[in-house]
Amino acid sequence: MAPSATPPRGGGLLAFQPVRRRHCAACSRGPLSLLVLEEGAPRCLDCADLGHLVFLPRGDTALTRRSREASALSAVVVRFNRRQGRYERQGVLVEEEALALAEERCLADAEARRRRRARDARRRAAEDLRFTEAFAREIRRLLPGCPAGRAAEIAAHASVRGSGRVGRSAAGRALSPDAVSAAVRASIRHLETPYDQLLMNGVPRPEARRRIAGSVEAVLREWGLREAA
Repeated sequence: MAPSATPPRGGGLLAFQPVRRRHCAACSRGPLSLLVLEEGAPRCLDCADLGHLVFLPRGDTALTRRSREASALSAVVVRFNRRQGRYERQGVLVEEEALALAEERCLADAEARRRRRARDARRRAAEDLRFTEAFAREIRRLLPGCPAGRAAEIAAHASVRGSGRVGRSAAGRALSPDAVSAAVRASIRHLETPYDQLLMNGVPRPEARRRIAGSVEAVLREWGLREAA
């Protein structure tokens, strides 16, 4: 089925990307990349009084919408998909000035979105910093002997946004003593004991934790873990 078949229904002007070589019935120009059907006969865009329009491919919904709104004359461009047995939209023809105006508006929107994303990023960074500092203070409260630098390191690691670590859990965000002490235990497990080496040697995780449990508790006692934790 070729584009000369019955066009798809709907209001507005239609232009076609032909699926086979076509020439203008009025001026014989061809082969045509775009054509308009008048009484079943193909016309080039110039002969159809659409030659001053420019083609905007589909893909950017906002740009297409704004271009058509600003264009006094426009046409939808379709192409027949033989495999699917239907016409498919390829883009639009719009006035060049309308396209330029639409591009300016979209660029302005893009810049506004960029600034909003930057503001949101700064806000999240400030929130994360406040939360990490609060987490570190809670570590020092529960374990007065924990070095300040180490408390800050544990808090920073446990509270990374999107990490899924204990600091980002509901309990962690609420600064639950159990969540805070769990973050400290995890840090001690990896840095003060041979836990990682045991895992690398094939020791099952539960057994590896059992073997280093005493060492973890010893560091917690050294740091003065309070019973409330």
